Amino acid sequence: QVQLVESGGGLVQAGGSLRLSCAASGFTFGASAMGWFRQAPAKEREFVAAISWNGGNKNSADSVKGRFTISRDNAKNTVYLQMNNLKPEDTAVYYCATARYAAIPPPIENEYAYWGQGTLVTVSS
Repeated sequence: QVQLVESGGGLVQAGGSLRLSCAASGFTFGASAMGWFRQAPAKEREFVAAISWNGGNKNSADSVKGRFTISRDNAKNTVYLQMNNLKPEDTAVYYCATARYAAIPPPIENEYAYWGQGTLVTVSS
């Protein structure tokens, strides 16, 4: 079955960096776009970034542009989220998800078929 396992979360000071990883299995990873979403306490889950099947196209939310970078390694069935210059408002549970198609879909949850369990990122001020 499809499995998405996130790792790399933790506690970091404002201005610091973290790299999240999402290891995928149970489907043809190299044929699927992938995305990262996050959910802060008492807030709706929101789109963070997405990458097409071969990494040729990327998209990210305005709130993280210039600070977060999504990438993937199809040989390792893994998608990454490099997060730099973290801010307290980046505190959230971060989820990776697999899109239904190879191209980047609209940045909404319904366009993603499977989800990981999430990894917590806490940014202290």
